[in-house]
Amino acid sequence: MTDQYVPKLRRRFLEDMRIKGLQPKTQTMYLRAMRDFTRFLGHAPDSATPEELRAFQLDMKERGVGAPTFNNWLTVLSFFYASTCPWPEMKRHIRYQRAAKKILVVLSVEEVARIIKVAPGPGLRYREARPRG
Repeated sequence: MTDQYVPKLRRRFLEDMRIKGLQPKTQTMYLRAMRDFTRFLGHAPDSATPEELRAFQLDMKERGVGAPTFNNWLTVLSFFYASTCPWPEMKRHIRYQRAAKKILVVLSVEEVARIIKVAPGPGLRYREARPRG
């Protein structure tokens, strides 16, 4: 691969992002993701194999990359392999992570009653929501 080829690939990637209408900050994030992937590969991303893509995903997981960043990077690669370097085979090997759902804190009846009991204000108007029972 020649040195002239890599800038062409980058230029096309930038053009594709502009065509899609991505904002400058998003373009910066996309370039950062592609740089990370390229450094992992040690060669241009247009010659990556499905096995290298899988190894990159595994590496991100082992490094403890959070689900949002993990999925953002894969979205960038999906865009790259759909627009800049059309290769549907690679998109089939992208596996997004599910973000862990946070469990909501639910107060017990007793906790709600204690909060209402100490609520400031005159009269019963502020204590109307007190649980009955």
